[in-house]
Amino acid sequence: RYFELTEGSYDYNSSTCRELRNDITEVKVLSMVKQSELFERWRTLQLCKWELNKTEANTFRSAERERERESAQGSVCKSVYVCVCVSENVACCNDGFCWRLFPPPQEMPYSRSQFKKCAVVGNGGILKKSECGKEINSADFVFRCNLPPISTKYTDDVGVKTDIVTINPSIISERFQKLDKWRRPFVELLQVYENTSVVMPAFYNTRNTDVSLRVRYALDDFSAPQDLFYFHPRYLENVARFWGRQGVRAKRPSSGLMLVTAAMELCQEVHLYGFWGFPMDPSGIHITHHYYDNVKPRPGFHSMPNEIFTFLHMHSRGVLQVHTTPCR
Repeated sequence: RYFELTEGSYDYNSSTCRELRNDITEVKVLSMVKQSELFERWRTLQLCKWELNKTEANTFRSAERERERESAQGSVCKSVYVCVCVSENVACCNDGFCWRLFPPPQEMPYSRSQFKKCAVVGNGGILKKSECGKEINSADFVFRCNLPPISTKYTDDVGVKTDIVTINPSIISERFQKLDKWRRPFVELLQVYENTSVVMPAFYNTRNTDVSLRVRYALDDFSAPQDLFYFHPRYLENVARFWGRQGVRAKRPSSGLMLVTAAMELCQEVHLYGFWGFPMDPSGIHITHHYYDNVKPRPGFHSMPNEIFTFLHMHSRGVLQVHTTPCR
């Protein structure tokens, strides 16, 4: 049905682009459409210039803040919207359990809508040969997931600038043997991230806590320059509940979903790179799971296709931009 369209960029507000965006948003759940049809609709939408729709973005943020207000009812948190544990919301952090061993940071160093343009960089194979590194590096603030490699082998595609990077505790357990013995390899790996803020879900469940605290000790022992923050457990609960209302239902939120949520709070304009939860790119060509390997995640924890489907809806509404084509 779209073969009559020629290559080129259509204006965001043109009738053609309104129709193409509607072709995405009219699909309410992923199971309503064949994957090949969704890919065709998304591929054709790339003919349209993307613009930030401030009204839609503010509507989305209003829904996020309603989530915060619901959470704050009956709590003693001074600022429950803060996504990490700090001194002003420590009373909510499992009755102060997080900070029995050492004092919390005084405050989160970032505030709402502080940054104009942000890049949230996932680790999907869709980034290979994208040449998006320069564009990512040009963002005012860059989020990355789970200590991805950003060596010179990958920088043309993924860039190097990093302001926040998450670490899943399973990475510490599996790659660094829970930091039981040798901690230097872990600290040396972090050197490429320089003064980046590191964020971990230490208190999402009790299995994560001990390993996450060891990261704190390792950074302190080696006088590493990175600041370490822990996601507030109530924040993570709220993130799961909020996105569940958007149709993303999974055992737990992915690191990418946590960062997109934080980016929507901290940034005026959000761009996603490396987010594509399918084994083929929009043209139907098979891609690796990550840009650096093809190791699949353990099944049953996340709902990647539904996350991406939700992001495509947000893109079509002008809330954020999803990049799946080469940046050159």
